[in-house]
Amino acid sequence: MMFLAILLLPIYDGATAFTFPNTHLTSTGNPSNNIGWNSHHQSPLHPPTNHNHYHNQQKFNPAFILHSTTSPSLSPGIAAIDTMNDEIEGLLCQIRKKPYFRMYSVDMLASCEYFPQEMFECYSSTCEIYPIDEEDIPTDIRRFDMDEHRFELDGWARWDMPSEDYYDTNQYPEEFTAYDGAEIWRFIHDRIAFQDDEMDVLSDTPILDVDGYDSDSWKADFNKAVSGLHSMISAQIVRGIGKKVAADEEFEEDCVWTDPKVEFERRLSPSGETPQALENLYFTYMLLLSAVRAARDRLLMDCDAGKIDADAAQSLREVLDYPLLDDDTIDIASRRLHDHAVRDKASLDTLWEARMRTRDLFRVMNCVQCNKCRFHGKIATMGLSTAFQLLLGKKGEGVDVKIVHRVELAALMTTLSKFSTAVKYCREMSASSTSAPLLDLD
Repeated sequence: MMFLAILLLPIYDGATAFTFPNTHLTSTGNPSNNIGWNSHHQSPLHPPTNHNHYHNQQKFNPAFILHSTTSPSLSPGIAAIDTMNDEIEGLLCQIRKKPYFRMYSVDMLASCEYFPQEMFECYSSTCEIYPIDEEDIPTDIRRFDMDEHRFELDGWARWDMPSEDYYDTNQYPEEFTAYDGAEIWRFIHDRIAFQDDEMDVLSDTPILDVDGYDSDSWKADFNKAVSGLHSMISAQIVRGIGKKVAADEEFEEDCVWTDPKVEFERRLSPSGETPQALENLYFTYMLLLSAVRAARDRLLMDCDAGKIDADAAQSLREVLDYPLLDDDTIDIASRRLHDHAVRDKASLDTLWEARMRTRDLFRVMNCVQCNKCRFHGKIATMGLSTAFQLLLGKKGEGVDVKIVHRVELAALMTTLSKFSTAVKYCREMSASSTSAPLLDLD
C-alpha cells in the first residue's frame, strides 16, 4: 500500500460542489490533489495576445504555458487553450442558462452505499436546494429523460432514474458552502483512483518511482483526469471565497479558509501543495473538449430535429463552431488516453475497471450530505464519465453518439463550462501571483 502523503482541504463549492481530500486530514486540513505519486513543479507564462496568429508562431511566446510540466507534449494544447479560452468561456456561460443544459432530475434521498455515516445536517442556507415547480419543467426534457432511462449494466455512466423532481443549476449556481466532505474524498482517492501497485507500466522503473499521473498507462491518465476534476473544483472553491470577500459577506466563525490568494497559492499554484494541479486541470479540459467534438454531430442533429429548442440551439452552435474544438493540439490528451487503452490486450482487458470506477465516482456523491453539493457533484462526475464514454467506449474506440442520453450531453456541456471558467480564473490568479514565476521562451 503506497503512502498518501498529501493533505487535502475538504470544502465543497456549489456548482462544482466538492473538493477531493486526497488523503489524510489534520485539523489544519491543507489541500492537495496529488494522489500520492511523484510530482514536479511547474510555472505559468504570460498569456498570448492574439489567437489568430497562434498557428504561425514557431514558439509559444508569450504564452500562459506551464513550465517544467511532467508532460511537455501538453504545452501546445495549453497554449491554444490560453489563447482562445476567454471567448469560449463566455459562450459556454450562455449555454448554461438554457433549460436543456440546466435542468436535471436528481435523487436527493439516495443513501450512501460505501461507508457508514453519522447523519449530518447542513444548517447553512447555502446547502439546501428545492425542486422547481412542475409547470416550469419543459415537457420535452421530461419526455426525453423518461424515454432514455435504460442503461448498460457495465457502461461508463448511470444517472439517477427520472422522477417529478427536477433541479435547476441556474436557480442554485456555484456557491461556497464550507461543507466538510473529508471521508468521501478520502474514499475517492484511496479506493477509486488507481494506486501505484495497480499501474500497468511497460518499464523497468521500480514501482516506487512510478508516476501515477504520467506513467505509460491508461490508469495514470484516469488518475490525471480525476486530479484535473479536483483542480477545477479547487478553483471554484477559491473563486467562491473571493466572491464572499468581494461582497463583504461574513464567513462561519470556525471557517479558516477566508483568503482567496492564500488558498490559490496553497491548492493550485505550482509552488503549492499540488505542483501538477494546473497541468492536470488543462489535461482534463482537453479531454472534455475532444469529447464535445466527438458528440458534435449528435448535438447538431438534435438541434436540427428540434430536440434542443431554437434559443439553446443557437448558443450551442456557436460553441460547436468555435476553433478551439478543432485545434489539433487539443487532441494530445485524448490521443494519449486512447493509445494507452488500446496499446495491448492487457490494457483492453482491464479497461472495464475504468467504467466501474466512473460509476462509483458518480454514486459516491450520494454520500454527500449537502444537497447543493450533491447536485453539482453528480453533474460534474457525470460530465467526466460521459467524456470517457465518448472517447473510449468499451474497446477504446469510442461509442456511437446516438446512444448517449440527453442528461449525459447536458452534463458534458455543463462540466466543460465549469472547466473553462476554472481555467480563466486560474489564469487571472496566476497573473497576480508572486510565487508563480513567468517563463520567457526567447
